[in-house]
Amino acid sequence: MKLGDAIDHYVAWRQAHGAKFTTTRNLLRQFMHHVGPETDCDEISRAQVLAFLIGQGRGTRHRDNKAYALAGFWRFAISRDYASSSPLPVRERRPPLLAPPHIYCRTQLQRLFDPRNIEIALVGAKQLDLNTFRTLLLLLYGAGLRFSEATGLLRDDVDLKASVLTIRDTKFHKSRLVPAGLPLATMLANHLSQPPGQRFAPDGAAYLLSNRDGTRLASSTVQTAFDRLRRTADVQGSAGGRSAPRMHDLRHSFAVHRLTDWYREGADVQRLLPVLSTYLGHSDLEGTKIYLTMTPGLLNQASMRFARFVHGGENARA
Repeated sequence: MKLGDAIDHYVAWRQAHGAKFTTTRNLLRQFMHHVGPETDCDEISRAQVLAFLIGQGRGTRHRDNKAYALAGFWRFAISRDYASSSPLPVRERRPPLLAPPHIYCRTQLQRLFDPRNIEIALVGAKQLDLNTFRTLLLLLYGAGLRFSEATGLLRDDVDLKASVLTIRDTKFHKSRLVPAGLPLATMLANHLSQPPGQRFAPDGAAYLLSNRDGTRLASSTVQTAFDRLRRTADVQGSAGGRSAPRMHDLRHSFAVHRLTDWYREGADVQRLLPVLSTYLGHSDLEGTKIYLTMTPGLLNQASMRFARFVHGGENARA
């Protein structure tokens, strides 16, 4: 089968199963343009694949993403008899082992949220202001939102009276309600009380978080600011983990800290896992269970709980 047709079938299959699949689809289309859409799947050489993977550099996260996309595509193509074999090098045929998320400690979070550090990181920024950037970071951590969910929020999606956020059209094409705790609700109320200025986009959308001209925040603009903030706040990765912690790791940190607190409180964590899964907008429980093995602190709390259970402690309910 022609590569272009096979990729179209693969993307349609993944999206039919509920995934937006935007990033991987775009990577596969880049590969299609690199090789040619009319090229037969079995005519693609290893050299062509390696040239695409290497791109502008070696060993980058972008290369890992491309390898992951191609590995998934070829497993699909072979299973459907669109191809007889994979041209990927053997080491690239399985999803790469990515570095685990960075779980921010409390002191790192304090430094990231410190207005003085944020102000330094935004020196020279033309569109992003301190209040908006800080509110975004607090939303990513305080509500465990994905970047696209936080930047897609409209002012009407925030119900201050009920302290609830309405997250629309999420990663899996679903909407959900996210309760906000008192500190987060207070922060959102303060943000919404600020003079709007020109905070309305040309299409009339009133984003909760926006550039100074009212347009939606761009990931490139915010990422540049976050990289500067991370350096200003002296937030480094941990041994064996990511050397450069990400904004998305704020969401992972929220989940791990929530689980750790539940263990400390003696809560029934197994019963509460589905609650956390729904709150985070995961498609199934497997996406949430991974947090149970993510940090030494969480493992320590689980071990203490197990020890209490073994010795008949009163809080041994998990």
